[in-house]
Amino acid sequence: MTTYAFDNAEDLAVDQLASLQTCLDPITLANLDRLDVGPGWRCLEVGAGAGSIARALAERVAPTGSVVATDIKPHLLDGPFEVLAHDITTDPLPAESFGLIHSRLVLLHLPAREQVLAKLVRALKPGGWLLFEEFDCTWLPVLSAPDEEAAALFTRVNAAMLALLKAAGADLAWGSRIYGALGRHGLVDINATAHAEPWRSGSPGARLHEINSWQLESRLVGTGQVTAEDLAGFRRVLADPRFAVSSYLTVSAWGRKPAA
Repeated sequence: MTTYAFDNAEDLAVDQLASLQTCLDPITLANLDRLDVGPGWRCLEVGAGAGSIARALAERVAPTGSVVATDIKPHLLDGPFEVLAHDITTDPLPAESFGLIHSRLVLLHLPAREQVLAKLVRALKPGGWLLFEEFDCTWLPVLSAPDEEAAALFTRVNAAMLALLKAAGADLAWGSRIYGALGRHGLVDINATAHAEPWRSGSPGARLHEINSWQLESRLVGTGQVTAEDLAGFRRVLADPRFAVSSYLTVSAWGRKPAA
């Protein structure tokens, strides 16, 4: 069973996924351009969320290709692709079936990420590509703040949120490990990029931090590390036009399964 600190069935999940899509879709689409994904490809989208990349893939591979979009709770998925309720940690995948497998911000949450990676490699056709975008959450400098107290409050609350993710099995530095992991699992032609940008007050990235704090509020307060007042102050800091924080480092990594 997948462990995941957030739940796509929660009321805030749509806003959370929309913020992630706004921040990360341009990165993913540029990666698909790099791999020249086009008509006729058979693609698997793992942890498809609200489906923006599954829809983009379906447009690219039409009219002769196909896309399978999976999620544990696929109720938000709708488009010209096959939707599959699927737990990547326990449910099977057909062997050597896909020319592209894409996953974004999934494996970092999974304690069994290495086993899942091996499963995804087995599901690739010879010559097929595996593409990931993953966060390295260990690097998150505050770039600008109203004062030192505001910067310290943001850092403390964010650290408490990350501690909850780690306790649920997340590898907070997975983004920086994925390049090496692709090589360990036998892929070739491996490459990677890393991206960071300012998340200012009012940006989708700042909104993502706010949403995360609402989704995790009861658990955060339950740890005793932060109070409800701390969380209210955290949200005020995010709303201050003088505040900016770096995005999480987004590492894109891709590799190809050797041809038979």
